[in-house]
Amino acid sequence: MPSVYDFEARYIDGKTAPLSKFRGQVMLIVNTASQCGFTPQFGGLEALHTSYAGKGLALLGFPCNQFGAQDPGNDSEIAEFCQVNYGVSFTMMSKIDVNGPAAHPLYKWLSAEAPGLLGSKAIKWNFTKFLVGKDGQVIKRYAPLDKPADLAKDIEAALAA
Repeated sequence: MPSVYDFEARYIDGKTAPLSKFRGQVMLIVNTASQCGFTPQFGGLEALHTSYAGKGLALLGFPCNQFGAQDPGNDSEIAEFCQVNYGVSFTMMSKIDVNGPAAHPLYKWLSAEAPGLLGSKAIKWNFTKFLVGKDGQVIKRYAPLDKPADLAKDIEAALAA
């Protein structure tokens, strides 16, 4: 049975990141954007990271420019934006596509494992979130409108499992 640990991605600095590095941790995986109405969620995501990283949460942000071209910068510009504006210290990954023929294999898997509203597999917008359990399986998909703070109880339950 495939799990999140079967995939790899690139950190925002370009180094390869096998997701098996996060084995045994709860993961929150989010497609992000720097110029979106939901961009202030970086602050809430950083708060989750601050609260739960020491308890076993790995938060991974994947910049994506597929929705309204709201993340046009290169990886170093995005990293600087996140740090300067939101003090982001959680793991940021290299920019990817989350939909279409060039979609990152991780996102193809996440979308298939946890379809959205009415069974849609496509990611609808920036800041769609996936909670992954310690076993590497998707627990839940959250919509962009779901505020990071609203995920705390589910994260706590996953950490306790």
